[in-house]
Amino acid sequence: MSTTVPEDATDLLRRHGLQVTAQRLAVLRAVADRPHGTADDVAEAVRAEIGAISRQAVYDVLGVLVDRGLLRRIQPAGSPARYERRVGDNHHHLVCRGCGRVVDVDCARGRRPCLDPVDDHGFVIDEAEVTYWGRCPACRAADTSAADTTRSTPADRRRPARRPTPRRPTDHPPSRRRR
Repeated sequence: MSTTVPEDATDLLRRHGLQVTAQRLAVLRAVADRPHGTADDVAEAVRAEIGAISRQAVYDVLGVLVDRGLLRRIQPAGSPARYERRVGDNHHHLVCRGCGRVVDVDCARGRRPCLDPVDDHGFVIDEAEVTYWGRCPACRAADTSAADTTRSTPADRRRPARRPTPRRPTDHPPSRRRR
């Protein structure tokens, strides 16, 4: 566990008009140590560092830090919100469909927005969020390993598969038996 906060968090909080508290410093450290962590991940790390803190207090601190631009909140589809310290640049995310791991991906264009819509409907577009989905190397390796262990052996191929006995049309449940 890191006990330092990058970029002198005390000054960072003050520059953004925030009071410096143990909870805010601990949340900043937790997010710095666990990029893309959920609020529960952050709460667990904060409790390990400073002791008792409610989940609501962690959510409150995360909300304030996001509102002030010190943290970024992302929420890939089907996933809880995640938090990161990387703010103010143009990057996107790659999410593993297997384990949920999230990694940063720099924008290929380097400027905002990364995508230009066919019709902007009069909006002035300043950002496009892109989420790439796939399977990370660890999940792909696990898939390959699992496939290897489930392949049949020559003995399995010799043994006939056991199939359920098909029901005859006259085999109705007792309550529906024809007389």
